[in-house]
Amino acid sequence: MSLRLATFNVENLMNRFDYSGYRNQLNEDRTLALFEIHSEAEYRLLEQARAIAHADDMRQLTALAIAETRADIICLQEVDNIEALKAFEYGYLFKMVGQGYQHKYTTSGNDSRGIDVAVMMRAETAHGEPIEFVRMTSHAHVTFEELGLHTPELASLGQEPFERIFRRDCLEIDVKIGGKPLTIYSVHFKSMGSPRNGLNGRDATMPIRVAEAKAVRRIIEDRFGKDHAADKRWVICGDMNDYRERLVISGDAYQGYGFTPVQETASCLDVFLADGFAENVVARRQEMDRWTLYHTRGPLERHLCQLDYILLSPSLARTNEQAVPDIVRRGQPWRTIFPPGQEVDRYPRAGWDRPKASDHCPVAVTLSIT
Repeated sequence: MSLRLATFNVENLMNRFDYSGYRNQLNEDRTLALFEIHSEAEYRLLEQARAIAHADDMRQLTALAIAETRADIICLQEVDNIEALKAFEYGYLFKMVGQGYQHKYTTSGNDSRGIDVAVMMRAETAHGEPIEFVRMTSHAHVTFEELGLHTPELASLGQEPFERIFRRDCLEIDVKIGGKPLTIYSVHFKSMGSPRNGLNGRDATMPIRVAEAKAVRRIIEDRFGKDHAADKRWVICGDMNDYRERLVISGDAYQGYGFTPVQETASCLDVFLADGFAENVVARRQEMDRWTLYHTRGPLERHLCQLDYILLSPSLARTNEQAVPDIVRRGQPWRTIFPPGQEVDRYPRAGWDRPKASDHCPVAVTLSIT
């Protein structure tokens, strides 16, 4: 029997308005920055109008991207709450895939903006095998101290031993596919942010992501046994906000673009991959064709990289040696620079920068569950 599994950062699937931009220009949308606004009340009205007008096109594109994954189970990141997810599934996704993701799961995590991880699943696979929900466990409460993961590097970032490890959550979902057990770990690690303290954003926040990765690994090893985890059927899905390799982009649209593969010396992904604890199934794709996000801070800083992962247990990887994942890129905005031969037909109404399905691309893979 087979299961179609996907992960997707849907970028701020919210059911509330954010008015913090009135006092904090870093949070102010660039559209409103064009206008002279005389009061907070006026700002609130304009922000409501802007957010609503922008959301409809974006969520149509988000739904198209999810529909294209053809997933039986999909892990999502940046979901406001279960009400927002239900409204999106009913109002947008249902119109494209019909009666599909009836079962939805999320918990309130630790993110300061309130964005959480979530899982949606069908009642059965595309081949008619029942998908049975068994249990859900949140690990949002776990602290550095509990798992012995506090380090001097974390202390230098102001992280105290009693503070929670996960910036959002590690949501553990147990299911049975046609009676066969599978455990899914849905995660969204600490974002890189802006440069600080003489370091780029990635390096400055690396200790937190490393701690999150170590915590996920400890949770799995404690659950299945350190010596037996490799033989169990589990998968880690989500936005790790980190990469082991990237494609650095040079040139321009007139003289042509260049794409140079660069290997990183360190990554939080090393916690999972360096010793074979798990396999990054996306690495089975060609080196130039593994990216799930386009990053740019202008012409002098542009690259493509993989931030979105489906990590298989050794047992699951062995029984799916030929499985190669798909990356859905048709919801990308037109500003995204594609390597030669990878260009796609964008969904209708995709814009230069927005609207778009998300800044991330969904990743989906078909797995044999035996």
